[in-house]
Amino acid sequence: MQIAYRARDITEAHIVAGFLGAHGVEAYVGGHYLQGAMGEIGAAGFTNVHVEDEDLFHARELVREYESGEPKAVVSKGRGESRADFFAQWFLFALAVLALVILNSN
Repeated sequence: MQIAYRARDITEAHIVAGFLGAHGVEAYVGGHYLQGAMGEIGAAGFTNVHVEDEDLFHARELVREYESGEPKAVVSKGRGESRADFFAQWFLFALAVLALVILNSN
């Protein structure tokens, strides 16, 4: 795992991790417990966004895009989302078929 972004606080780290995830890069936020030890005032420098080694270059490109304030409109789905969509579509299809069978049997 490599550090792709050093956030000011935990909220920003999760925003960047979500941005990376929306573009197909799996990201992890570290430093949750370190920041909590500092109390109510947000401590800086403890939260980092980590990515897999092979995703580092792409993640840093996306971070530059995020920091520029002009993100591209195209968002690709991550692997988990497309799988969930696949199962949701088949579930709805099976539910519709079951409803038709029940209506036709009466």
